[in-house]
Amino acid sequence: MRRAGVLTGAVLVALVGAGCAGSSPSAEPEPSPTSSISTLTPLPMPDMGPPPGALVADLRQASRDSALGRFQVWIGNGLHREIDPTSIRYRDPRFRAPIPGERLRPNPSDSERGYPLALPPRPRCDVHPRSPAPGSVAMVFDGREVQIHVEDEADVVARYVASRCLELAVSQVARLSFADEVPVDGSGKGSVGTLVLVATPTGRTGKVLTIETVGGTPVLTAEGSDVWRPQARVRGDGPVRRIELPLVPNRCDDHAFLEAGGATAFIVHLRLGQRSGDLILRMSDGGAANAIRFARDSCGLE
Repeated sequence: MRRAGVLTGAVLVALVGAGCAGSSPSAEPEPSPTSSISTLTPLPMPDMGPPPGALVADLRQASRDSALGRFQVWIGNGLHREIDPTSIRYRDPRFRAPIPGERLRPNPSDSERGYPLALPPRPRCDVHPRSPAPGSVAMVFDGREVQIHVEDEADVVARYVASRCLELAVSQVARLSFADEVPVDGSGKGSVGTLVLVATPTGRTGKVLTIETVGGTPVLTAEGSDVWRPQARVRGDGPVRRIELPLVPNRCDDHAFLEAGGATAFIVHLRLGQRSGDLILRMSDGGAANAIRFARDSCGLE
C-alpha cells in the first residue's frame, strides 16, 4: 500500500453524505458467470504498518476469491483506536452501483482487515477498463461516513472488467463449457484422456468466434505441450462444436493434487472480430471430479 494513497487529517480524510444510488442495469443479456480474472497475488502491508493517524485501503484478490467471484478491499487502520465499521461501500466508475463490503468486523489500531466485495456480473463495458478515475471506499464508523481513496496496484478491477466484458461479447455468439465426461484411452498409469470443450452457438448471424488456444493447469495439460492450439472457428448461426483436447497429467506428485484449487480452471484465449483476450473457463464440479480421477489414475496414484 503506497503512502501516496494515505488520507490524513481534515483535508485528506473527508466526511461525506449518504452514498449515491446505482444506475439501472443495461439490457445486455447476461450469461451465468463462469469466469473471473487471472489469479493475482495479494499485496502485503508494509512491515511498518499503516501510517500513524491515517486510514489507507487497497484491493487484492487471492485465488480463492477469484473462484468465489469476489475481490477484497483491505483497510489499514493507523488511528490510535479500534474502528468498528457498520457499513463499507466500494465505488468505482467502471461499476454501475456501489458494492457493499461483507464480513464487517472490528479493525484494531495499527492493523488491517480485508472485507470481501462481490464482483458485479455486469460492469460498465462503455468505460475503458483502465479508467483513470480511482475507486474509493465510503466507510461508516462511530456514526459518521469517511471516504478513503483505494489503491489498485495489481489492476484487480481493470483485469476483471476487461475479462467480463469480453465474456459478455462472446456470449452473443456462443456459450462455452466443458463436457462433464472425460473419455480415457486405456486405463491405469500412462493413459490419455480427452477434455471436450463445447461451443453452443446462439443462432445470431454475422459474428465468428475463434478459439485460438487453451492453456493447461498445474495438474492437467496438453499431451506433449503446455497449451492446446485448436484454432477452432465458431459461427453464431453455425452448428455446435465439440473440440477434443488430448489430456495428460501435468504433475504426478500428491502435493500437486492437494493444492489443486485451479486444477480445472483453464485459460481460453480467443478472438472476436478485432478483439482478443483471455477467459478463465471452469469445469463443473462433476466434470472436475472426473478429470482429477483420470489424472490420478494416469499417474498410478489410484
